[in-house]
Amino acid sequence: MNMDQLLYGVAYYDEYMPYDRLQEDIRMMKEAGINTVRIAESTWSSHEPQNGVFDFSSVDRVLDAMHQAGIRVIVGTPTYAIPTWMAKEYPDVLAVTAKGPGRYGARQIMDITNPVYLYYAERIIRKLIDRVKDHPAVIGYQTDNETKHYDTAGPNVQLGFVKYMRVRIWWHIGIGTRSTTRSRRIGRVC
Repeated sequence: MNMDQLLYGVAYYDEYMPYDRLQEDIRMMKEAGINTVRIAESTWSSHEPQNGVFDFSSVDRVLDAMHQAGIRVIVGTPTYAIPTWMAKEYPDVLAVTAKGPGRYGARQIMDITNPVYLYYAERIIRKLIDRVKDHPAVIGYQTDNETKHYDTAGPNVQLGFVKYMRVRIWWHIGIGTRSTTRSRRIGRVC
């Protein structure tokens, strides 16, 4: 790849098109000077329509077409929009916020600290990257487009905060060090 060229790109969601227009989109991209696209993000339901059933045919199709057109590809992770099966099988992956329990429908509605979410997110990422890692069109990867807390205030976040504070406070007052004895004398530690 020639790194002397400015990469100019777009996010491309072929999976959302109601009909096949990939070649027309590529023609318009080339006309606009687009030389890079980012694909595969927010489409977890398309790539894993059922738990453990993977279908990356849309990714393969776009990678092949972009490569043929000389357009480079950055592969995104699909993890900021959980699939329907996950919300049905594991409703606790939905974020609990100050407004109450989350409801499935929109993207970015999951608790990113939930162990079930983390397990399945890692699984889909590994499957996807394993599928595309040797494709000549791929120049890089993007790990989640919009990682944030999504206003999560659920039990996983609260437990994480308590653990963090315990470590922070224990370190600050010197538990496990010579200063523990001094801290006990002044009433900081029981």
